[in-house]
Amino acid sequence: MTQPRPAVGAPTAWAFPQPASHRLDTGLSVLAYDVPGQYVASVRLVVPFPLRSEPAPLEGVAALMARTLDEGTDAHTSSEMASLLERSGTVLSAATGESGLAVDVDVPMPKLGTALDLLRQCLDEPVFPPNEVHRHVQSRLAEIEQDRSTPARRAMLQLVRTIFDPADRASRPAGGSPETVARVDSAAIAAFHGDHLRADGATLVVSGALPGDLTSVVAGTLGGWQGAPGRVGVETTAPVYAADRARIVVVDRPGSVQAELLVAAPGPDRRTPMGWAAYPVLSFLVGGSPSARVDAVLREEKGYTYGIRSGFRPRRVGGLFVTAGSVRADVAVPALELLLGILDGARDGFTSEETRRGVDFVAKTAPGRYATADAIADEAATMAMDGLTTDFTTELLGKVRALTPDALTQAYREVVDGSWTVVVVGDAESLVEGLTGLGRGDVSVVEA
Repeated sequence: MTQPRPAVGAPTAWAFPQPASHRLDTGLSVLAYDVPGQYVASVRLVVPFPLRSEPAPLEGVAALMARTLDEGTDAHTSSEMASLLERSGTVLSAATGESGLAVDVDVPMPKLGTALDLLRQCLDEPVFPPNEVHRHVQSRLAEIEQDRSTPARRAMLQLVRTIFDPADRASRPAGGSPETVARVDSAAIAAFHGDHLRADGATLVVSGALPGDLTSVVAGTLGGWQGAPGRVGVETTAPVYAADRARIVVVDRPGSVQAELLVAAPGPDRRTPMGWAAYPVLSFLVGGSPSARVDAVLREEKGYTYGIRSGFRPRRVGGLFVTAGSVRADVAVPALELLLGILDGARDGFTSEETRRGVDFVAKTAPGRYATADAIADEAATMAMDGLTTDFTTELLGKVRALTPDALTQAYREVVDGSWTVVVVGDAESLVEGLTGLGRGDVSVVEA
């Protein structure tokens, strides 16, 4: 006897897991996400501070501070600290961005207390040995040279230099320039650490199959970290965009067989009055997948590229809308013309079918995107660095499900007005005449 197939209904609305939260006496906020079956703890610590607070002659000092936090403490040399981390199965890394310091720790759950105490020592008792600082300075200088030789990275360096006002910190690399990095020494890092790293205002996220005594474990380890008196600062100033940003800059790479295209405009942050919900959907529809508008033409129809991607990149205040990818050098000018036409043409609106596709991708894939302790911790840390909680994520998904074609179109038009900052990394001799003929603003050439 054949049984009838059960009816398949629409999935129920999904909400981001709720954490157990508390605040230590030091002012450190703790968010605990219990994820059964995930026996590697994902720990994230965020300490907000504005990158513009770096001394101008020492830009890059924040990044070097992050890289040298685990290079020795009052109790352990650099080698001893490396051995302790290895023996406990702890992976620790730290980095800085425009909003502050982010530390990632992954460790087997039975060693969580050990890892948190090692993290406390790195935060509270770092010694920044001069020899290790020198090694990291040299490594950063080598990275800068490598960035200049990689088309995608070179394009992004030129973008921020072009789209932001030259006086604004956002116009310069977050990791510093060769001139400023070369000036950083152990004393400069120690001074920056003492001024900016403190528990009050920072957030610790712990995700995984958590022990029942997590509160006491955290209090007995990171509870001993306070840092300098006062509360950590946050970025409250919007970046200043350059008055002449609507132009084309060619970064000359003679003989290059590919051209890197980068097209950008100022974008919103998560607090935009228009609401952030539309922008993840717009990213997907315009250039977020092989089926998006950009690749449907430039990859599938024309065969100019292996893939070009678009996305809205929020900062704590303000942001960017960026489209980037590489094409064959011989089709760089027509590819850019088509790309700009697609981006401008999206102002005409989005269909009901497109809207349904974009909404389904963002809203219905959320349970899978946030299925692991690692992904949960990353999202919670991202929200904390932005001064938000994961309630924002849940509310966002609800707003995404309610989006209409008109709402998407209005949100896109709020950002896109046809004024683009364009960077092309390629052979200038073969590009400049064609790019000038596009009539998309002044065309200038810089050396790679």
